[in-house]
Amino acid sequence: MHKKVMILITGLVLLFLVGCSDPSNEESSTKKLTISAASSLTDAMKEIKRSYESDHSDVSLTFNFAGSGKLAQQIQQGAPVDVFLSANQQWMDTLEQEQLIQEETRMNFTGNSIVLIANQDRDFNFNSFADIKLSGQEQLALGDPASVPAGMYTKEILQSVNKWDALKDQMVYARNVRQVLTYVESGNAALGMVYASDALLSDQIKVLAKAEPSMHRPIIYPAAITADSSAKEEAQKFLDYLKTEEAQNILQSYGFEK
Repeated sequence: MHKKVMILITGLVLLFLVGCSDPSNEESSTKKLTISAASSLTDAMKEIKRSYESDHSDVSLTFNFAGSGKLAQQIQQGAPVDVFLSANQQWMDTLEQEQLIQEETRMNFTGNSIVLIANQDRDFNFNSFADIKLSGQEQLALGDPASVPAGMYTKEILQSVNKWDALKDQMVYARNVRQVLTYVESGNAALGMVYASDALLSDQIKVLAKAEPSMHRPIIYPAAITADSSAKEEAQKFLDYLKTEEAQNILQSYGFEK
């Protein structure tokens, strides 16, 4: 009987020690940061995540990638987000007006440009937006101007060369720039207009033309901490990191501009 009691006590002690060293207890000390980022930032932010977490072992970054308009609407609906990285100022302005971001944390951290792309297999004999011509069944893919910043810039570019109305019936709207890229890669769209950073990601497409800055509003990416963030200190540290040379070099390696 005495032996059984000792075994029971030993088992209870072992269970207690296991509980004390439970990895889940260690994980609880890791602060989670939820970041909603424009789709065009996907690949750059995945590398930034690896770089940041390697130097900040106490922080875990979780990214939600989508069109800036969709992300802003999620924040408006109460989604638990700590940091918003938008592909244009308009959606950030909207959240600021609604007091859904902390105004004093808002900053611009990178830029981009718009390019006209086609599948590598297509033979188009023009190299400017003003010369765009499509046959009856061919389509031009672009982000939805109502919610996707790249689509808004595309509309401004085509309007600047008097091509918006002429091509309107041959346009197909996408929910984000990555979908535009997919349409052109697959051949479902003859042409597409995406960010220069997205064009770098595919070896199946070619760039036909690059928009001049005068054709559209400046393409600037703002960042801010949300008003309801539960990790404001960690969120500010991440925003500070985005301004460092290390983060800026990563962004530029993916086609973004200062």
